[in-house]
Amino acid sequence: MPVLTRLIPSPVVVDITRGAMDDLAGLLADQRISASGKLAIAISGGSGQGLREKLAPVLPDADWFLVADGTIDCAVKLADDIKGKRYDAVVGLGGGKIIDVAKYAAARVGLPMVAVATNLSHDGICSPISTLDNDNGRGSYGVPTPIAIVVDLDVVRDAPDRFVRSGIGDALSNISAIADWELSHEINGEPVDGLAAAMGRTAGEAVLRHPGTVGDDEFLTVLADALVLTGIAMSISGDSRPSSGACHEISHAFDLLFPKRAASHGEQVGIGAAFAMHLRGAHAQSQLIAEVLRRHGLPVLPAEIGFSLDEFVRAVDYAPQTRPGRFTILEHLNLSPDQIKDAYVDYAKAIGS
Repeated sequence: MPVLTRLIPSPVVVDITRGAMDDLAGLLADQRISASGKLAIAISGGSGQGLREKLAPVLPDADWFLVADGTIDCAVKLADDIKGKRYDAVVGLGGGKIIDVAKYAAARVGLPMVAVATNLSHDGICSPISTLDNDNGRGSYGVPTPIAIVVDLDVVRDAPDRFVRSGIGDALSNISAIADWELSHEINGEPVDGLAAAMGRTAGEAVLRHPGTVGDDEFLTVLADALVLTGIAMSISGDSRPSSGACHEISHAFDLLFPKRAASHGEQVGIGAAFAMHLRGAHAQSQLIAEVLRRHGLPVLPAEIGFSLDEFVRAVDYAPQTRPGRFTILEHLNLSPDQIKDAYVDYAKAIGS
């Protein structure tokens, strides 16, 4: 009988501890990612400058690159700036936008990428996808998984709580996304990768069931673990299926229809997940997701992020157009605007608005 194995693309290093950033140079050297310390480090113009002052003395051979925003143009510019300079790796030091820009630039020049996350706003810290703004709105670009993940809990604590809350919404949305994946398998025969689904579901459930708060190191560690596991699940499946279903379609619709009013990604997908679970008849799970979102200070109703009922109905109606070819509860039910409105009224009543 042959021995069958599967190679899983995953980081060589995952360090989620207090003070993790202080030993960044030693960690990279020990893991043979960069023994020379010749690194291209991408930072933002805000908190990144303060971190540069802290880390520059222990990374004397690194070059620092300021990233203006999370656009494809900035990612291409970063790649052009570091090309041909014989760096060992590219480091994205910051939040989701910086990390996504660094992932894309590293892929473009063929270098390994190290994600040093300063907040836990979404699962992009370990995903094989860069989400970047472009002339048509926002695009998702396939990239290699980061070779190392560093999350310093002391730094995460210093970030505004809204960033952690956004990550909570993104992690919880896995539960809805995987339900959509399984629905597509049941209706259309779409293959489900059991390992990717198990990892994504475990990540979401760990955050859902944890009694802690954003002020607890234990909870922050579980959330960071969940976001890393979600990224690896996407690498295993080869797409965003373990983390993106109707919840993300609804969020993308908000981004496209109301680009100047959209809330954070995690807030939008959290509402989308709770509503999508209600649509599929999983009312107890929908109510539990809404309860946990509320406990962590996240919205559960569109009015709480500044959208009227009619605007929410418009977003849900438009949502399937954001991901052509993806089958979720929205495509399955194919509700009319009036039916979406009726379903929302039932949802709001069920979660105790």
